[in-house]
Amino acid sequence: MNFNRLNIAALAAEGYNGMTAVETYLHGALDAKLISLVKLRVSQINGCAFCLHMHREEALKAGDTDVRLNILNAWQESRMFTARERAALAWAEALARIAEDRAEDATYAQVKAEFSDKEMADLTLCIAMINAWNRIAISMRFLHAADKAA
Repeated sequence: MNFNRLNIAALAAEGYNGMTAVETYLHGALDAKLISLVKLRVSQINGCAFCLHMHREEALKAGDTDVRLNILNAWQESRMFTARERAALAWAEALARIAEDRAEDATYAQVKAEFSDKEMADLTLCIAMINAWNRIAISMRFLHAADKAA
């Protein structure tokens, strides 16, 4: 990771380490493929190149396919995503666009139909975390290895 502005990890180590601890928790709580899909979609919405690189690689390692990842930004139009994934993606979009969407009741009900309360809490935390990571990576101009090589 290349910190082009401030090295947040060093300057705010306790807080940064707390964020990474939450990530460790989430990887034990939710399916890796679902986590990667949600993080990739939120990173698309937020325009975070660093996170797009990272979470695409993670999604492929978790067993997702290029075909699905290539159409992720149009997931609503595809049959390639399960009802559970569709609910998670709808919730991810609602929370990433909270100022516009306000996490509508219909979206909440869609998620409740597919996830237990505990899973929904973990999913919500996952979405909140990737939104935070996107904002840190964009504001500090993190460079992914592919960007450094370019």
